[in-house]
Amino acid sequence: MSIEGQVLKIARDAKSASKALSNLSSKAKNAVLIKMSEELLNQTDYLSRENEKDLAGANQNGLSDASIDRLTLSDSTIRTIAEGLLEVAALPDPVGEVTKMWKRPNNLVVGRVRIPLGVIGIIYESRPNVTCDAAGLCLKSGNAVILRGGSEAINSNLAISSLLQDVMEKEGVPREAIQMIPVTDRAAVNEMLKLEDYIDVIIPRGGEDLIRFVVQNSRVPVIKHYKGVCHIFVDESADFDMAKEIILNAKVQRPGVCNALETLLVHRDIVSRFLPSMIEKLEEEAVEVRGCPRVLQVVPNVKEAKDEDWYDEYLALILSVKVVNDLDEAINHITKYGSSHTEAIITSNYENSQRFLNEVDSSVVLVNASTRFSDGNELGLGAEIGISTTKLHAFGPMGLEELTTCKFVVYGNGQIRS
Repeated sequence: MSIEGQVLKIARDAKSASKALSNLSSKAKNAVLIKMSEELLNQTDYLSRENEKDLAGANQNGLSDASIDRLTLSDSTIRTIAEGLLEVAALPDPVGEVTKMWKRPNNLVVGRVRIPLGVIGIIYESRPNVTCDAAGLCLKSGNAVILRGGSEAINSNLAISSLLQDVMEKEGVPREAIQMIPVTDRAAVNEMLKLEDYIDVIIPRGGEDLIRFVVQNSRVPVIKHYKGVCHIFVDESADFDMAKEIILNAKVQRPGVCNALETLLVHRDIVSRFLPSMIEKLEEEAVEVRGCPRVLQVVPNVKEAKDEDWYDEYLALILSVKVVNDLDEAINHITKYGSSHTEAIITSNYENSQRFLNEVDSSVVLVNASTRFSDGNELGLGAEIGISTTKLHAFGPMGLEELTTCKFVVYGNGQIRS
């Protein structure tokens, strides 16, 4: 069968399966999720063997350390994604929730109730954990899902998806509700993007080039974020010890992810007291610092930042540092160079913290906490299916509620419109 034919069949089957899935009870969905979690743990050795094939190819093809980190399925990673399914099972089911109800003057009773989106297409790179997270969230929210992972993770993704499908089939749920595109040819992506009659939304996860390609070529609505240029502003009232711990965590703990810190902004009044020791700690962790001219005045050995550095999502142990005059300049810098992803302020000034929360137009804004908390699981959503930096129809980490929409239900007793 041609790639076009394969993708079309997958989409048609998903559409059919979504109708059955939307009517599953919460109890039935939770039972499947629990069985899926158990099966992943039972098949750890199998998943590791398939992942080793992908890792061998990644090393042979010279993938970056950050990409290999995202690709790796260690035993602890498998445990984490299995636990994620249990967490999703424990969350309230949004499907069928009545969000509001009111009575009209003519005694019509009008309500809004949550329903699944239908069929969700996920296009992603490197991360086999996305296969499981997306499948679990879509199952719980009553959506069928079509997964198209990157070629570098094809063995891992097919292994995970086949295990999940087998569990569904044993539990009486159509296995077509979770499907993996089995070919690595980019033509499969092109075909997915045409299928507006079968796929209700596309969520791309990966590099900026991938996401822009999807947006430019899709007939299906797209929920997107291009990149994560995340900022921390250290206010003049900041606790220096707290600031250093937060900055190191945000930059160093896992630099290859979208909620890692990329630009540090420091108030001019604390530059000489704060920056030298901060940069020393960063350099101890092998972070390359790129500073503005005012940074170089106090720490002359760092590399000078170019204008393009303020736009860059490094996904590596590189950090841009800029001195700003005040909170207004910090907010203006974020507005100009940011990507509406995640920003934080370190401050002891309540008024400044509130201004930062209110005036910074990003999907997650934090006070005195690491940008690494911009994550569905960390924010209590269970596993996330992605982070949206556009406001239709979700903004920020997307959990179960963001995979539903609302329809109107109306109860009457014979009313007619005059």
